[in-house]
Amino acid sequence: MFENNYMELALEYARKALLVNEVPVGAVLINANNKELVAARHNESISHKNPLYHAEILAIKDACTIKNSRYLNDMIIFITLEPCAMCAAAISEARIKKLYFGAYDEKKGSIENNIRIFSNKNYFKPEIYGGIKEKECSLLLKNFFEQKRN
Repeated sequence: MFENNYMELALEYARKALLVNEVPVGAVLINANNKELVAARHNESISHKNPLYHAEILAIKDACTIKNSRYLNDMIIFITLEPCAMCAAAISEARIKKLYFGAYDEKKGSIENNIRIFSNKNYFKPEIYGGIKEKECSLLLKNFFEQKRN
């Protein structure tokens, strides 16, 4: 399944986040037509001291710059964690075609949990697939936060 390959790439970026002491979340944007990688990023909120620097936001920003467009309607995004409200809204605003995510986020997730942003009919809704490589994505986050607590 092609989803696993791109989620594995998102996991690689999440692991890169660990190396710089960031919350291990990775996001990858690919072209839906030719399956080429367009942008890939990891969280940078801690290092930049900026809550906006989520992996999804950075990848969307990069892809918009590359495409010279505010719309990414021919893109698919892979994220290792269920997006928060800010990132879900950005995905909607960019008109991203499909969203794949790994771990579910009961605290801040906004797709399947909490506010369920795409249940609002005023938001553009991508096709959504959750739980891709869920165990690997969840374990990476769980280990990071356990290490922080110790």
